[in-house]
Amino acid sequence: MSGSGASGTGGESADRNEQLTSWFVRSGWSKGELARQVNRRARQMGAHHISTDTSRVRRWLDGEQPREPVPRILSELFSERFGAVVAIEQLGLRSAHQTPSVSGVDLPWAGPQTVELLSEFSRSDLMLARRGFLGTSLALSAGPALIEPMQRWLVPAPAADPGPREPAPAGYRPPRLSEPELDLLEATTVMFRQWDAQCGGGLRRKAVVGQLHEVTDLLQENHPAPVMKRLFKVAAELAELAGWMSYDVGLHPTAQKYFVLALHAAKEAGDKPLGSYILSGMSRQMIHLGRPEDALELVHLAQYGSRDCAGPRTQAMLYAMEARAYANMGQPSRCKRAVRMAEDTFGDVGFGGEPEPDWIRFFSEAELNGENSHSYRDLAYVAGRSPTYASLAEPVMERAVELFAKDGEHQRSYALNLIGMATVHLLQREPEQAAVLVDQALDVARKVRSERVNTRLRKTVDTAAREYGDVAEVVRLTDLLASRLPEAAEAV
Repeated sequence: MSGSGASGTGGESADRNEQLTSWFVRSGWSKGELARQVNRRARQMGAHHISTDTSRVRRWLDGEQPREPVPRILSELFSERFGAVVAIEQLGLRSAHQTPSVSGVDLPWAGPQTVELLSEFSRSDLMLARRGFLGTSLALSAGPALIEPMQRWLVPAPAADPGPREPAPAGYRPPRLSEPELDLLEATTVMFRQWDAQCGGGLRRKAVVGQLHEVTDLLQENHPAPVMKRLFKVAAELAELAGWMSYDVGLHPTAQKYFVLALHAAKEAGDKPLGSYILSGMSRQMIHLGRPEDALELVHLAQYGSRDCAGPRTQAMLYAMEARAYANMGQPSRCKRAVRMAEDTFGDVGFGGEPEPDWIRFFSEAELNGENSHSYRDLAYVAGRSPTYASLAEPVMERAVELFAKDGEHQRSYALNLIGMATVHLLQREPEQAAVLVDQALDVARKVRSERVNTRLRKTVDTAAREYGDVAEVVRLTDLLASRLPEAAEAV
């Protein structure tokens, strides 16, 4: 059917939507391809009532205003296509009313409000995301609207005034979590993180959100201060992981909200290194969305906040993210300096100090090489496909691929670095070698549920087809993509 209920459309307009038409023409998509992308993303969000076709896309271009979540989906699709945030308003579309308590990032930095917002948001995610409602109430924040609230992470919290307490009723015993129960909560978080690394964000996202909601229930009870700190730390790690998994499956506004709430929880836990790790995830998302200046602000905030307490592995990771931001800003000298700092600092890993937290163990030698090679690769693109920077990226990327192949655990990272190596070969005008690597990445992609991996595969094959469409290996790739790459899966 093509009625408004099935397609998510709104009122008619007599004026052609020139803004949407301009973005659509520049995207290179056909009307059918855009319709398929909208339907795929809608299924991923759980908005199964969305069923778009070419005639519906034509009506949007002619001025029809679609209902939510279609404007949000179109914003995300064009943002990913152009590597920059394309707001709903830039598409000439109207967005649903946003309420600050649900969609904003400028939230109160206080324990009770953090618990309340974590509980509210995780519950909404669990109950409503399958029907596509949660995504319609969210908007990405960027620029000062994002950076300024995050800067308050470093402001010391005022001492809480407990005020007068009502006397406990006779026979009342305060809730008590045993040490083994707390240990089990922390171990479960480690297990979820391992699943994410091996299987991608789409497989267990809802399980992580459910566990987070359970922890917020515990945080609403009275516990001794040391127990509350441990619970806030667990909540921060779970919220960060929920954000990371949401980012991995393409739910960017949802991901950002979880990252922000995770940072609030880390502040309540008094864990600055964990806070810096959360900010690095937000920085990575901003790079993905074409906002390297915001990414740099976030990573500098992370470095400043944890400079005296983070271990060398965390500091090396932050330098690597700084290099990625500088690369995407087209600042090669600063990028190279940050790459060297990342390498030098990583050399101190394993020498003394306290045991490292589990959340940073992912940053191995393979990950270091992967990040630094992507910085050089990004410099090559920004510098107009510079062969010099592509040649710098090649040996470092080869080392990353080699190490991830031996690792066997971080399958998503292995796939992403295979794709990265393929893009380097495309920069060097070697489409045959690129095709071999994409073929390998396709095999790995089938084992993980990561829309981020799938999107990069599609973009790489699209680039190869545009530039080398007469090369037999590239022609074969386009057929393989259709037959072997799964449709975007619903985040669960």
